[in-house]
Amino acid sequence: MREDAGVKQLTGLDATFLYMETPTTYGHVSSIAVYERPDDPDYDPYLAAREMVESHLDIAEPYRRRVVGAPFGIDRPYWIEDPDFDLDYHVRHMSLPQPGTHQQLAEQIARIQSRHCDRSRPLWELYVIEGLESGEFAVLTKMHHATVDGAAGAILTTMMLDSEPDAPLAVPGPLPPKEPVPSERDMFLRSLSSLARRPDRTIRLQLRLAQQFAAASRLQGPQELVGATRRVFTGARRRHRTDRDSAPDAPDRPAPRTSFNAMLSPHRRVAFGSVSMDRIKEVKNAAGATVNDVVMASCAGALRNYLADRDELPDDPLIGMVPVSIRNGDEDEVWTNRVSGLFCQLPTHLADPLERIAFVHDAMADAKGDFDLLPAEAMVELAEMAPPALAERAARVSAALRVTDRVNPPMNLVISNVPGPRQPLYLRGAKMSHYIPVNTITDGVGLSITVQSYCDTLDFGLVADWQLVPDLWALCDLCVDEVEVLAAAVGL
Repeated sequence: MREDAGVKQLTGLDATFLYMETPTTYGHVSSIAVYERPDDPDYDPYLAAREMVESHLDIAEPYRRRVVGAPFGIDRPYWIEDPDFDLDYHVRHMSLPQPGTHQQLAEQIARIQSRHCDRSRPLWELYVIEGLESGEFAVLTKMHHATVDGAAGAILTTMMLDSEPDAPLAVPGPLPPKEPVPSERDMFLRSLSSLARRPDRTIRLQLRLAQQFAAASRLQGPQELVGATRRVFTGARRRHRTDRDSAPDAPDRPAPRTSFNAMLSPHRRVAFGSVSMDRIKEVKNAAGATVNDVVMASCAGALRNYLADRDELPDDPLIGMVPVSIRNGDEDEVWTNRVSGLFCQLPTHLADPLERIAFVHDAMADAKGDFDLLPAEAMVELAEMAPPALAERAARVSAALRVTDRVNPPMNLVISNVPGPRQPLYLRGAKMSHYIPVNTITDGVGLSITVQSYCDTLDFGLVADWQLVPDLWALCDLCVDEVEVLAAAVGL
């Protein structure tokens, strides 16, 4: 079997985002970049976007590679250079009907989100969307999570766009030579070779995990380590009190059920809104908190009001899963997933805004403490040990049996605060004004709130199941309004 430099095996975590897909669950994530149209009357957003991609194809490896599975699912899939790469398939153009409101833009994006990526091609699509009533245009980039995580996606975006409005068009370097798609025989032999090395890799990983857990237990105590492990994987259920020694912590248990903790339909809703980063900083300074504390408290207050209006506010705090990047800058491979997650209580049970900020601060400190007790990088590598065929079938069996409708989930929603570019970015002279994230959702967790900063703006991007959260814009508006509720509470 000939070794090809362009053939790379997906990591266990990368492959997990492929395994998770079912007819109603999608593995892709997206971003919506909104641009101010330049004064040039001949400016063509579609041609500008196409030029942007084409001029960076030599360094933008995720745009060129497609996935090839191992025969019979005996091993993790592989990336190959797509020999039939067609840029015109991936870069698309459309226009909204009049008047071109943000709601219409969100509806169009939700329809695009509700379709799987074509696995016979590189797993991304780019849509140039014109017709916005503001005169701006939007560029939706849809990319499978198996290809990049949030941090790598931000690197890719910054790399592709210009830092100056009049920057010259990049001169692309040569592309790798086109190679035919490997035959099933080649993939079978390659997989056998990989599997033959797996026992050795598994033993080394197990030894490293044992050493790291032993070191952690010596530093923290076995009982605390076991408790941290349970909380990380099942959701932290500590009750925060002024006097923490007055009673033992509440036992760990699943998250309280809400209407958005159920099986998904194939359809999605999207909503977005923005607040000033300066306003967020004013609130955090007055409260003696962090930007993340203010963001999390705003989302918690919005969720509290949303659920209370629908007579379904639980007595216990909701639990959010917060993605955490474990990149350290020394990775040999940039275009892969280096992400883990922690579980954090959200103060949806507290009516006082100032108490919500204080609660979030303590809850995040506890969650990070539990997270730091565990060897995060090695835990991510545990995905390497999952049998590929079994992992994929498990997701489909779980969906078929509607398991998430029978048991409470470990968390209620995914909630993420992502630092974005701090300097203005341009698309061939068009200045980006907003950079809105659109995450993915899974069975049992039908709501995701992602907040991303860009220059002096903080953009909220919400995605939910069409049936489970029919009034997503109302929740989005509450997230934005809650910032001013917090501002008033701290005397601003």
